[in-house]
Amino acid sequence: MTTPDGLHPALTDSGIDRAAEERSTDGLLDGARMDASSRVLVLHGDAAPLGPFDGAGERNPSLHFVAAADVPDGARWAFLGRDAAGAAILGAVFPQDAEPPFEAPSGWGGLRVVGGDLSPAESGVFVEALSLGRWLLDAPYCPACGTLTELRNAGWSRHCPNCGREHFPRTDPAVIVAITSATDPDALLLGSNALWGANRFSCFAGFAEAGESLESAVVREVREESGVVVRDLRYRGSQAWPYPRSLMVGFLATAIDDAAAEADGDEIAAVRWFTRAEIGASLAGEGDLLLPGRASIAHRLISGWHAGAA
Repeated sequence: MTTPDGLHPALTDSGIDRAAEERSTDGLLDGARMDASSRVLVLHGDAAPLGPFDGAGERNPSLHFVAAADVPDGARWAFLGRDAAGAAILGAVFPQDAEPPFEAPSGWGGLRVVGGDLSPAESGVFVEALSLGRWLLDAPYCPACGTLTELRNAGWSRHCPNCGREHFPRTDPAVIVAITSATDPDALLLGSNALWGANRFSCFAGFAEAGESLESAVVREVREESGVVVRDLRYRGSQAWPYPRSLMVGFLATAIDDAAAEADGDEIAAVRWFTRAEIGASLAGEGDLLLPGRASIAHRLISGWHAGAA
């Protein structure tokens, strides 16, 4: 599938050559850690170290990579791939409750906060490292028998020495949808989650269920959360979102009956049709409406619609 021009979501570039064919090479990770040309992205929870801001005083974030020798003990390691020059890029992950591994030049930034402002290559490395890193920290035991597993494939799989099973990082497909009006080309339906503040609105989203296609998940989730039945689904791109392990697949869809819009009163506290002018004001930082951050595919769905890419 392809996405329309101008609707390329954040965090979708691969960032580097993942060099997946190398992962089974004996000693790959240990060798890369010994190589002075290797660069390491260290993560502390979901935050990465940020490099100095540019010389013009603009706060344009960049990632701060370090040498393997400069990473403190206690990290979980993985081979992420190779840069354009062929140097290894490694991930070294520390849990959130540990002390920050070192003082970063411009502090530590979470993916939600800085991901949308990084270069495409760096945002791709960040989301790869974070997605894999959360699995490295959170899934050390075999889910079948409870035995502590052994890391293999340079951090990309786990082997259970007791039952022999192989385990891999899990990705859960989810849909996210912005709803256009049946009659008004300048109206967009958004919802406010019950856990958010009253003025925060976003697209409708949910996980695909067992045996369900993405298209069916769109129709079901939108109907459940907003009461609206939709047609004319248009794919708008996908985005890895490691909270905790999602692949967000973005769509626009058109309501059959605008008047049917009604919040479910459980997960969604309010639904509302917004005008193109209201969306534009919020994107410009004006008014009371709070929209999703720039790192999210929700932001790209809404801003793309506002720009006329329906």
